[in-house]
Order: sequence, then structure tokens, then C-alpha cells
Amino acid sequence: MTATLAAWLHDIGPFVLRFTDHFGIRWYGLSYIAGFLIAGLMMHRMATRGLLRVPPDRVFDALIMLVGGVVIGGRLGYVFLYQPSLLWTFEPAFPFWGLLMITRGGMASHGGMLGVIVAAWLVSRGFKDESGRRVGACPPLHVMDAIALTAPIGLGLGRLANFINGELLGRVVARAGEPAPWWAVRFPQEHLSGHEAPLTASQEVELVRLVTEHRLPNDPEADWFEFAYGRVLDKLHAGSAEIAARLEPLVSARHPSQLYQLFAEGMVTLAVAWFVFRRPRKPGVVGAWFLITYGIGRVVTEFWRLPDDHFKGAGLLDSARPMGLSRGQWLSVLMVGAGVALLVVVSRRAAERMRGWGSVLPAEAGDAHGDRDARRDQGE
Repeated sequence: MTATLAAWLHDIGPFVLRFTDHFGIRWYGLSYIAGFLIAGLMMHRMATRGLLRVPPDRVFDALIMLVGGVVIGGRLGYVFLYQPSLLWTFEPAFPFWGLLMITRGGMASHGGMLGVIVAAWLVSRGFKDESGRRVGACPPLHVMDAIALTAPIGLGLGRLANFINGELLGRVVARAGEPAPWWAVRFPQEHLSGHEAPLTASQEVELVRLVTEHRLPNDPEADWFEFAYGRVLDKLHAGSAEIAARLEPLVSARHPSQLYQLFAEGMVTLAVAWFVFRRPRKPGVVGAWFLITYGIGRVVTEFWRLPDDHFKGAGLLDSARPMGLSRGQWLSVLMVGAGVALLVVVSRRAAERMRGWGSVLPAEAGDAHGDRDARRDQGE
């Protein structure tokens, strides 16, 4: 990125390797792959230590189910909660249907969590061995706890990918051409986001001039600006100093809200979940604290994040911030309530306590205290 006017001009492209205009290896996709891979390795380690009751040799089978739950739930959640128009959007290029155009982004973390709940229930039923007998059956809340311990890493990587893509923009701290704080970021993608800050008359003229220079005769008349501006961004991402110098005075400086959410949803939630996991506790306790911590972090950080442009409708459900909260914040409030309710329910039910990472297995203890620790972990 290039430092200018005491802020950063965002010049990172969304592709790691690009094959066509819309197809290639994207940072967004890599964030999902890395998140799932790390989660699988962590869960396998937990299983070998006796902290997860899924058989170690079936952990990656369980991971496939969880991946399916995240992807299907996340995509359906985004479409139904945020952009239902994708259901009737069709294009001549692969994958043709808007619902399947997942490479362009559009995943809802809340929907992904609902998908994970379904997948966790399937995993908790166990797996059939060669004789047809089910092995590894365990409480669904136990599986949910394991997911809560690994999910924040994927969530954090997803927010990092949002930052790289220049999407989910934050609030403006300085308009185009004005000095800005050192920590602010100028996202050129704002001119395609629907959240562009007002420009002066001379800035508008310069922006139109710059984009018109990159217009092609075959660009659709209605969407010519989007296509031409995409070429401007391509040159910026390729390292053009000329484009950076011309574009920088035309872009406002904003809160890097994606990084705020990386910290809150990824790092803080991960720390809280593993702190709770250190001691033996009933199934569901870790998952409950995940819901509470994630929900609070999402509510707080979205005060610096703008809602997606297609929420600017009329009425309670379609307005950008009903009662001062975005749709994501309202869903997160429900998550906090669900987490508190789950804590109450779990505390009142009789259930075996599960081991924590601070527990010591008898074989690891190497002394006479091993059996005592094991009995303590089982709540005896």
C-alpha cells in the first residue's frame, strides 16, 4: 500500500492468481481454505489428547461436514438475509446463477453458524466403522464447543480477506483530498460500493475524466462506469504509480473497520473461548461464551462499519440502521441473548464435565497425582 496524505491508499488486488476477469485464486477463497485447514489440525490434536470425542481418524470426515455447513449456510444466509435478488440473477458466464457466484464474495457469518449447528448435530451422531457400528457419538454441544474453539481463526482470516478486497467499508474520517489520521485507509473501491463520500465539482470532473480514459466501445451503456473503473483498479493493483497519484486525491479516508472486526471477532473471541476451555466444564459452555463474545464484538465494531448499500430501503427490516443498529448488529444481539440462555440451560442440567486443555492425562503426569487429576476432570 502507498502512504499519502497521512493515510494509506489501498492498492491490494483481490486475486492471488488471476485467469480471467472474474475467475482466479482469490485471497478470500484462500482465507476459507486456511481457516478450515487450521481448524482441522487443531481438532485432530484435540482428539488425540482426549479433548474431543470424535475419533482422531474421523476428524477430517467431520471437517468435511462442517465445511459444507459453513459454505452452504453462509451463502444461503447472505442471500436470504442480505441480497435475495441473487436468487433471480442470471449471467451468461459460469456459474450462471447469482446464488452460485460465491467467488465474488457474499457470505454471512450468521448463516454460516446456523449451517454449523446442523453439521455439528450430524457429527455428534458418530461414524459407522467397517462393521456398521457407530463410533464417536457424543453430545452435539460438545461438538459445538470444539467448533467454537477453532472458528475464530477462520472468522479473523475472513475479515482480513474483507480488508484485502476493500469491502465492508468503514465510516469516513476525512473526505477526498483532505489530510487524514495515519491509521485511516483510502479504499478506491468506495466508488463502486454505493458509499462514496461527496466530491467537489473539480474532483467529480477529474474522476469522470480518469474513468472515461479506460472506457471501451463494447462496455454496456448503462454500466460503463463500473467496467471502466474496474480497469482503473486493475492498473492500480498492478502497481501503476500514475494511477495511484491521480486516484488518491479522489478517495476519502475511512476507519479500517475490517481490521477492528478481525481483532474483536477473531482474536478476542479466540482468547475468551480458550480461556473458558482451560478447565473441565459441561458441554455447551464454550459455545455459549463464543456466542456472547462474538455477538458483543460484532455489535461494537459495526458502529464504525457501514451497512451494505442494498439495505437502503424503507421499513424496519430494509432500512440501513433501524433503531440505530445495523442488521448484523441486530442478529448479533440475538446471538448474545442465545448465548446467555444457553449458559443458563447448561448450568441447570446434569451432564458430564468435559476435559479442558489445562487438564493432565495420567500418562502425561508421570507421578502419583495422575489418577487424582483424572478424577477431578470427570467432576468426581
